[in-house]
Amino acid sequence: MAWKPGKRGARRGTLLLGPGAPVRILPGISPSDTVEAEARDGVEIPTKKPIGKILVQQRALSEEQLERALAAGKGSPVPLASRLTEAGTISELAALKALSEQNGVPGVDLKQVCLKLTDLAIVPRGVAIQHKLLPVLVRDDKVHLAMAAPTNRKIIDEIEFTTGKRVFPYVALEGQLLKVIPAAYEMRERGESHYVGPNCPPEVRRKAGIPLPTRTQGGATTETPPLEGSILGPMPTAAEGSQAAIPPPKRVTTRNQIGAIVDDAMQRAAADADVSDADFGKAPRDLSVIAGPGALRPPRQPGERTVLVVDDEVEIRNILRLVLEQRGYRVLEADRGEAALRILKEDVPDAIVLDAMLPGELHGFDIARQLKGSERYGHIPIVIVSAVYRGWRFAEDLKASYKVDAYVEKPFRVTDVIEALERAIEQAQGKAAPVDPERISAEAEKKLAAGIASYQAGKFDEAIGFLREGTKIDPLAYRLHFHLGLLLGKRGQIYDAISELETALRINDRHFPALKNLAVLYQKAGFRNKAVEVWERALRAAPDEPTRQSIKEILVGLL
Repeated sequence: MAWKPGKRGARRGTLLLGPGAPVRILPGISPSDTVEAEARDGVEIPTKKPIGKILVQQRALSEEQLERALAAGKGSPVPLASRLTEAGTISELAALKALSEQNGVPGVDLKQVCLKLTDLAIVPRGVAIQHKLLPVLVRDDKVHLAMAAPTNRKIIDEIEFTTGKRVFPYVALEGQLLKVIPAAYEMRERGESHYVGPNCPPEVRRKAGIPLPTRTQGGATTETPPLEGSILGPMPTAAEGSQAAIPPPKRVTTRNQIGAIVDDAMQRAAADADVSDADFGKAPRDLSVIAGPGALRPPRQPGERTVLVVDDEVEIRNILRLVLEQRGYRVLEADRGEAALRILKEDVPDAIVLDAMLPGELHGFDIARQLKGSERYGHIPIVIVSAVYRGWRFAEDLKASYKVDAYVEKPFRVTDVIEALERAIEQAQGKAAPVDPERISAEAEKKLAAGIASYQAGKFDEAIGFLREGTKIDPLAYRLHFHLGLLLGKRGQIYDAISELETALRINDRHFPALKNLAVLYQKAGFRNKAVEVWERALRAAPDEPTRQSIKEILVGLL
């Protein structure tokens, strides 16, 4: 049986990159240039506002200037913010501040970035140009992506799928992207190491090992400071005729984060909130039990091997289950990543057939990375089954990156999957010593206890080290991820903290302290939409009415 692509992609609205691919209007975003609202959990949630109205509200533009710009640009494909900046009516940073508010994500000024050009390899040049996007920072499991349309979930899903990395989208001016994308890719092809924006801050250049430009005056050589308009210095005032000067936006400067521009509401939210350690050391043991009802599973017979099949396509699961059962395997099934984790925690299989692209935010690559890097589950053979798109990475790269045992490309024959699976099981035999779950659980608990004790003794780095060691032993131990997320958040490692708390909440999605601190982290990072989403979840899990009321006030402030 061959799997036919298209039906699945069309249903989800993902993985369609070609010209003329359908555009999906995301929930809560109006396709028209109007302001609407909906009520969720008793809070009015505004939809996407027109950029012109935001600029007027931020006093970057007068009503008269807006009316003239709209009339002059009628029918133009160039976005309003780009037209206004190109005309000199508003500054580029004022436009980014407004775009940040409109899209619910931070803005990034490409004139101030320093791009490591080897990072561009994760996105083909054609895809970057077609979708007006650019990787501005790449970490082990994260991509910070400058985008003209950061709410385009379709392309974000595809990049996450093909790279196996979590995408954090930022909004950038379309005009800047159209200039920087071809320039950066051409520099990469010439073998250059970095693209340096004209206003790149000196400390960023020094960290990248790039000398500052110099100038000679009166026989003395001095470093040239950033150009006027850098967000590190005073922000330029609005153009002549606007209502008032634009207040300078604050630069978000957490560890491992690019400088970002956020709107006033997010600045206030970030300033007024901080990660709390009030619940550190108090997370009960039962939080490490995977949340949700356990599915009925066939009993394990002596000597019988178990295979977990993870795919959201019921037809694929059915045919694989049928063939595997005919060959004497016990088969477990999951249609989502969260369900797969629950089964893994409760009923450890002998091998896994894993679809790379799963619904929700937990992709197959995320699961493979967590399992293969752990003592408890690293011995389990994993066969990834999914499509590899032309222009992206190949199967051998995937095997090397995620340590999976085999990759079978769709469309596939079932015999190909079975052969790859049985070959992986055979190769795994005798490679690793038998796993003792009780011993591993005890070791993970020791690391947790050591981490808590170290933090209470004021040994911050040592505490983080113990907790990281524990997550490598048992990647599905909720309390380790929760405590590690709190400490990383307090240390300012925002994105690492977000990853840890999100991992914890995949295991137990109604733990209020984790939800509350995750929402705060998204606020501090400048991601309004994600902060609102997590605060809404926290609202439903709040322990009492006063807490619910305080969360509603936070939501109103954000919105």
